[in-house]
Amino acid sequence: MTMAAPRVGFVSLGCPKALVDSERIITNLRSEGYQIAPDYQGADLVVVNTCGFIESAVNESLDAIGEALNENGKVIVTGCLGAKKEVILAQHPQVLEITGAHAYEDVMRAVHKHLPPSKDPFVNLVPAQGIKLTPKHYAYLKISEGCNHACTFCIIPSMRGKLQSRTIDEVLTEAYKLKQAGVKELLIISQDTSAYGVDTKYTERMWHEQTLKTKFYDLCKALSEFGIWVRLHYVYPYAHVDEIIPLMREGALLPYLDIPFQHASARILKLMKRPASSENNLERIKAWRKICPELTIRSTFIVGFPGETEAEFEELLEFLTEAQLDRVGCFKYSPVAGAKANLLPDAVSEEIKEARYHRFMALQAKISAARLQAKVGQRMRVLVDEVRDDLVVARSIADAPEIDGLVFIENAMHLKPGQWADVQINAADEYDLFAVLV
Repeated sequence: MTMAAPRVGFVSLGCPKALVDSERIITNLRSEGYQIAPDYQGADLVVVNTCGFIESAVNESLDAIGEALNENGKVIVTGCLGAKKEVILAQHPQVLEITGAHAYEDVMRAVHKHLPPSKDPFVNLVPAQGIKLTPKHYAYLKISEGCNHACTFCIIPSMRGKLQSRTIDEVLTEAYKLKQAGVKELLIISQDTSAYGVDTKYTERMWHEQTLKTKFYDLCKALSEFGIWVRLHYVYPYAHVDEIIPLMREGALLPYLDIPFQHASARILKLMKRPASSENNLERIKAWRKICPELTIRSTFIVGFPGETEAEFEELLEFLTEAQLDRVGCFKYSPVAGAKANLLPDAVSEEIKEARYHRFMALQAKISAARLQAKVGQRMRVLVDEVRDDLVVARSIADAPEIDGLVFIENAMHLKPGQWADVQINAADEYDLFAVLV
């Protein structure tokens, strides 16, 4: 008589980096014969991968742990909030185990302890590229863990540790397996993508009879030869980023950079202890666009940082006007337990934060609308994500999944997710494009 395979429920919260952690844990579980349960009732225990960066994320994670406990009763907690065991145990003392971020082996040990694996693991059921939680046509590729910076509003180094880059051959091997599995877009992620390899002193590795350095440019150049979309996220504006812009102009890399500028005031950036805070970002943006005019730049900013004056906020608005960034997110400063910024004087009131946030977003909405309107009449190739009601939902080279805009295609219901489509843009609003097939 064959014993039923043990079943693990999984809840994944937080950013794409946490999603990759979840994918790795699930891959390990499946390789040992565990089944992944689709709901609480069908699970023998539940793993909750948490986020703990800002207060709202902490609360969401605590709520998810509570729900899993109520619905199932046996819960293992991992992820960023795991670095704050006392916070979890104060509210949920009945959790079975708590591990930190990207602690794959610790999670597996905890699962083994509370739910031993089957004696006959079904290794052949795990595809070579591992288990992915994203659609089949795109995947996140994490190139490093941790961060060497000490930004005063952030506690990620205390949760995820210092920079730990994967060697270039390991990254490229995973990328190759993903391509072979049908992935058409790789989203490169880390805490600081442009610092890739610094911690390894750019160690050399062999890849397909080439000697490559574990270095930002070498990685980008190698990935650019895969013949699929490669999109770069979390890139700090160091000078050596200039080297990859020609690859974007040539169409080898997507002409897309996700750069978390966070502010425009030199004083505020210094208070934030942001890397590359002394760089002239406006001049760099102009230089990049001169080389690659189709470059899309997305960024995030914080308003209401402690000590931010009205004049410094106006400086930020002026930066937005001049930089003409394509995609922008904005956050009101939120104190994070353990962050050094909490000790800074001259806290900005919630009312002023709210007002500044709305002024910021109103300005960026106008900029975004104008930049998208300029695309009306253009032809472009897009990647289909889903078919929704009577519209096909796709993305252009300027759109990362879940955070950027969309391209809605009319009269194209025969298309399927993962297909390419050639379209002409016939309308635009503040964030999205509307198209027809050509």
